[in-house]
Amino acid sequence: MKPTTRTFSDACRHFALGLGLLLLGGCSSLLFYPEPGQPFTPAQAHLPYQDLTLVAADGTRLHGWWLPVPEGTEVKGTVLHLHGNGGNLAWHLGASYWLPKEGYQVLMIDYRGYGLSQGTPMLPEVYGDIAAALDWLDQVPQAQGKPRVLLGQSLGGAMAIHYLAQHPEQRRRFQALVFDGVPASYRAVGRYALGTSWMTWPLQVPLSWLVPDADSAIHSIERLDSPPKLFFHSIDDNLVPLDNGLSLYRHAPPPRVLQLTRGDHVQTFADPIWRQVMLRFLDDPSHFNGLRRLAEVPNYPDEKNKQ
Repeated sequence: MKPTTRTFSDACRHFALGLGLLLLGGCSSLLFYPEPGQPFTPAQAHLPYQDLTLVAADGTRLHGWWLPVPEGTEVKGTVLHLHGNGGNLAWHLGASYWLPKEGYQVLMIDYRGYGLSQGTPMLPEVYGDIAAALDWLDQVPQAQGKPRVLLGQSLGGAMAIHYLAQHPEQRRRFQALVFDGVPASYRAVGRYALGTSWMTWPLQVPLSWLVPDADSAIHSIERLDSPPKLFFHSIDDNLVPLDNGLSLYRHAPPPRVLQLTRGDHVQTFADPIWRQVMLRFLDDPSHFNGLRRLAEVPNYPDEKNKQ
């Protein structure tokens, strides 16, 4: 199942065609590109699931999905999947639908303003949505006594880094952190996106200053000295450039592993190779050192086998 994802850079390209909207902005709402509704459910992919309603501390009602492991499968742990800034959780199911059959139950949530969740996505309010997910995991019997893993993709990973740096007591509850296509700097990604349009290229620097950067992951990652961290980033990523992701990895304290991949932005787990890499990391996060030879993985896409 290949996820369909809208991204922060997509949003910037839309803003390139409507500078008036951008100039009226200059706030954290520029980081979010939500899609309301629920286009499909895991049931349409023949996956068992449970619809959830979580309530943030400010009373905002959030929608989520709980993906249990199949009956008869040993539960190895619980994954909190925080998706990127585009669409809603349905479009990001492809990144974690495969985990339950491997023994990892999954909690997915839509941030406020996304999917069926109430409210409007803004910072710092969205951090309350992450807190609501963690509170729910603290209470649900199925997650008690099981290792906890974070899967943070793109903006979801960046917000998780900032949140966990601010809440070390929550960070200590995780056995492992997995990041996929996470930007080091929101502003740098915005500048890159604005530079891809001839309309905004001359103004990419001043316009990028409208993108808030104080909460960017680069300012918090150095405080995440535990637990072990696995960073996926594609060398083909044309939305969060590789140098942006590498900057985040370089600032991360050990234990850490960088796994370069191929393919589009946050399409990592469409390829079973990278699923296996994540599973091997979760088997022993403290001693995993990644896939040693990326050259063994064919280029993406494989021009010789294109239909």
